[in-house]
Amino acid sequence: MIRFIRRLVRLVVPYRKDLSLAWSTIKGRKGGFVGSFVAIAAGSAVITACGILLMSGLSTGVTPERYSGTTVVLSAEQSYWLDESSEVRYSERVTLPADKVAAVAAVPGVQSAVGDIDVQVSVVTQDGHTVGGPDGFPVFGHGWSGAALGPFTVGTGKAPSAADEVVLDADLAARAHLSPGATVRLVVGSIASSYRVVGIAEPPAGGLARQSAVFLTDEQARKLSGRPDRVDAIGVSAASGVGAGELAKRITAAVPGLVAHTGAERGDVEFLDVGDARSLVVESSASFGGTMVLIVVFVVASTLALSVQQRRRELALLRAIGATPKQIHWMIGAEMTLVSLAGAVVGMIPGIVLAFGMREVFILADAMPPDFRMEIGWVPFLASLVLCMVSARLGGWMVARRVAKVSPVEALGDAAIEPKKLGWVRLAIGVLLIPLGLLLTLNNVAVSGDSAADTAASAVLLFVVSVGCIGPLLFRGAIAVFGKRLNRQSTAHGFLAQANARANSRRLSTAATPLAMGVTLAAVQVFGASTTIAASQEQMEAGLRADHVLTASSGAGVSPEVVDAVRGVPGVSVVTPVARMQVLLTFPSEDSTATKVYAAQGVTPDRLSDTMDLQTIDGDTAQLQGETVALSRVVAETVKAKIGKTVDLRLGDGTVVKPKVVATYERGLGFGDVTLPNDLVVAHTTARVDAAVLVKAADGTDKKALDGALRSALDRYPTVKVGDQDAFQSAPGSGGSGDWALNLLFQTVLLGYIAIAVVNTLVMSTAARVREFAMLQLIGAKPDQIRSMMNGEARIVTFSALLFGLLATAPPLIGMSEGLTKSPVPSVSVLGLVVIVAITVALSWGSIAMATRFAMRPAPVDAIGGRE
Repeated sequence: MIRFIRRLVRLVVPYRKDLSLAWSTIKGRKGGFVGSFVAIAAGSAVITACGILLMSGLSTGVTPERYSGTTVVLSAEQSYWLDESSEVRYSERVTLPADKVAAVAAVPGVQSAVGDIDVQVSVVTQDGHTVGGPDGFPVFGHGWSGAALGPFTVGTGKAPSAADEVVLDADLAARAHLSPGATVRLVVGSIASSYRVVGIAEPPAGGLARQSAVFLTDEQARKLSGRPDRVDAIGVSAASGVGAGELAKRITAAVPGLVAHTGAERGDVEFLDVGDARSLVVESSASFGGTMVLIVVFVVASTLALSVQQRRRELALLRAIGATPKQIHWMIGAEMTLVSLAGAVVGMIPGIVLAFGMREVFILADAMPPDFRMEIGWVPFLASLVLCMVSARLGGWMVARRVAKVSPVEALGDAAIEPKKLGWVRLAIGVLLIPLGLLLTLNNVAVSGDSAADTAASAVLLFVVSVGCIGPLLFRGAIAVFGKRLNRQSTAHGFLAQANARANSRRLSTAATPLAMGVTLAAVQVFGASTTIAASQEQMEAGLRADHVLTASSGAGVSPEVVDAVRGVPGVSVVTPVARMQVLLTFPSEDSTATKVYAAQGVTPDRLSDTMDLQTIDGDTAQLQGETVALSRVVAETVKAKIGKTVDLRLGDGTVVKPKVVATYERGLGFGDVTLPNDLVVAHTTARVDAAVLVKAADGTDKKALDGALRSALDRYPTVKVGDQDAFQSAPGSGGSGDWALNLLFQTVLLGYIAIAVVNTLVMSTAARVREFAMLQLIGAKPDQIRSMMNGEARIVTFSALLFGLLATAPPLIGMSEGLTKSPVPSVSVLGLVVIVAITVALSWGSIAMATRFAMRPAPVDAIGGRE
């Protein structure tokens, strides 16, 4: 590692004398390089954190438990691959045909092959107490043949041989206080059956930390799964002398349609949440890490530009006494090499802390299991080091170009005043991006449907870049229009603040521009989320008309048998079961096809509007039978679906169907964008249950009396409970619930880095005015007057950042709201707005005030003779 760094330094800076000169410059101007160091160190921390998450997703996971005795675990393909590197995980378990077990067993090198079945169950003791798995994990039922995959051994009693016999793992039996001969009820879905405990199974050496195991006869396990001709996975043991990798290749070559897993990947099959987490961590960390690399380059380049601008007299003098452009490039490059090397190394330690902090947010959002291991290797540190050094060298080269190309005669004169004009390329890009952004957000240029909302949200980047390019012009205009209103000209400090802002608008805009960009990004994130949440809540409240909602206390769902039980209760008018899953819609897009994931629900069409009013736009939801589908307006516009036509749909377990579109509706945000027949959805969920059941009372029925009647009818279903409309919103569904937390995490990290850059820039630009403050004091200005002057400048910076930041937010938010709700008025969170304004004021005012006090510490007589 050390040898590599030495070679990298020699490669980036060819001559050691440049390093020596650069080190002397850094020691003499420590303050000028602190800003660059901070920007690089913060960038290194973020890149390191993303690298650690990425490597953890690629190489770690959760150690298998019940499959710990296997050499290879075989499963179906659990993902739909959009391309060679991008996948979408199916929300339900994809199963295998049971006849694959015999085919695998016949492959040379296979000692044994066992088909495994998972059935989620609830264990209810004789006193009515429900016992779950360790630390809240579930309990699964399996066929006894699957016990060999652990391997499990019978410690007490015997193996199950009859349909009503069961063996419990030792930990579950101890927590439930059960022993051989006891009677226990197992609830599958909502149906409870009594079993006799005939044995206690001892788990494999590692024990069971993420589940509890219940073993039945193989035939009973197949019956309870509802899929007697399917298995969830196949566990394989290798013959003596055959390696796992070699055996996996043999099996996949001989038996098509199988995916082989070895080592830690076996846990992905045993625990679907681990595989989901692995995919999500890899995708999100790679995407966000790439974005952060670009942001780091931009911030580092901006910081270096300010640093070089503060040294323009020094650099101009070097040009005037004969320094060549190449020598200027070499000197700045050497400085950046040393600063970036130090900053990258220092930022790695907080990067580790940040990675574990991000892991906790993933866990909080239910996007990562708590026992998902983190991998801290040398690759993320090396990547962070290289990226930071390359970014710094690139930024140094960009800011050195202007100084290096000026002729020696013009150098000193050019350094005396602040440049007023922007480069024509920068100006053209900034101006042209504004109408382009408006076209994408406020016109019909974007694809309709959710693509319009997505495009509007993405268009914020165009406005952010535009603000970055023409920020000095916008800032100069704000000073001309609002400057006198922000600072009274009748006072000395107000006059000085206004005059300084006009004369040094380029310098102040360097600080105000990134602040405005941060305001824009924060506002779009906060107000975009509030618009979506408010619309979803409004649609749910307006469309949900059920009086009672039945859900499962165990989280396993409600069995279809419960629907028949409550339909016969006196006073019940309509019963609507609701199943949930995620589906994939594939549709033509330009010259190819696109695939998107949508939340789907399965309902029965009989008097659906009495319990759930979807606000039908076209067609009739009463036709939701067989292979049919109803789509929300947003999705119908996105996939160009028409009534009577079919769409390409992949259900939660990967089954491909082509349902006919029978209706479109408006309330997709509240109830799901895809509505299918209930039996179709239930048949393709892992547990084959409903998420909830909606019950509408008949006219004139007393709701309290009906509540009691429902509870009486549900006595034989111990896990089903009766609730109100709020229970429907909290009923179990498939995915997406933690997306807001992950979005908030990444936006917080991004905005946090931008905040560091803003504070960094403000402190650098203010602290560099030591001689200016000293001169003002020597001609009679009091320290309080100078601080008041800087407060005036802070008002201008803060006002300009908020003004242009919020203005840049308006078009994307209007476009998002129009695309999602057909209303151009977004829902603006007052609390969110107050927080954004407060943070902006604190960052700008606090940074300027702190730097001003620091710059005024030296005595004026001493400071006036110091360096610029």
